[in-house]
Amino acid sequence: MGLDDKVKNAGQDLSGKVKEGVGDMTDNERLEAEGKVDQTEAHVKQAGEHVKDAAHDAFKD
Repeated sequence: MGLDDKVKNAGQDLSGKVKEGVGDMTDNERLEAEGKVDQTEAHVKQAGEHVKDAAHDAFKD
């Protein structure tokens, strides 16, 4: 996984956590849901990058 991808995914995850928290504090269900979606998307992207890294490492030799 490239460093830029890690940073982007971490940023999206953090942004999602902030959205979820603000949505929870303000009783804004839509914002809270958007935050959860952002976090899920970031986790899926991270998992995909881990698979690519594993495949790259497996065929490296």
